[in-house]
Amino acid sequence: MKTKALKAAFPHTLPVMAGYLFLGLGFGILLESKGYSFVWAFFMSIIIYAGSMQYAAIELLAGGAGYLYTAIMTLIIQIRHLFYGLSLIVKYKNAGKIKPLLIHELTDETYSLICSCEPPKDVDPNLFYLFISMLDHSYWICGCTLGALLGSMVDFNTKGIDFVMTALFLVIFTNQWLSTKDHRPAVIGVACSAVCLILFGPDRFIIPAMVSIALLLTIFRKTFEKEGEPQ
Repeated sequence: MKTKALKAAFPHTLPVMAGYLFLGLGFGILLESKGYSFVWAFFMSIIIYAGSMQYAAIELLAGGAGYLYTAIMTLIIQIRHLFYGLSLIVKYKNAGKIKPLLIHELTDETYSLICSCEPPKDVDPNLFYLFISMLDHSYWICGCTLGALLGSMVDFNTKGIDFVMTALFLVIFTNQWLSTKDHRPAVIGVACSAVCLILFGPDRFIIPAMVSIALLLTIFRKTFEKEGEPQ
């Protein structure tokens, strides 16, 4: 059963693997350049496991930031996961003992895969979601650790490497668009983000965008579900 779930999950994670390995390499190299060894990269990628927050943590560590400031920064950067979690309550309701692990393993890319990928009928959904989550995490750990190791041995120009995550989001979004007939949720997400970007600016639009998306999808949820039911 576990082997079958692993084989079913692995192909879906390949785009994430490409993004996480390269982005993880960048993180590891930047962290090493601040004087922190690969051991730091390894444990940060296991415990924190948040790409944007780990990048921010490099400057926080180098600048000697206090605990309160670090906690506030983490909340601001990662608050979008609150909305991810709310939308996965139904999918994870029967996860049992592995639910805490699924919660810890949740990232933007893993969330996108879990929302867009349906497990085969002969595969346990909880194991399918678990292996997607754990495979994604393993890619990130490998990328971060390898990057720190390489950074200690060779010079590496990291200019532009942060675009890897943007490209990864575009690939996942395109895949979701092509795999579904109802594009209204995607249009709502793009429209809310664009409007909030204009109103609040690039540094403050994420939270209002997520709130507005969650609100609109909640309001129209029953309509989408009713129209999606087979006649």
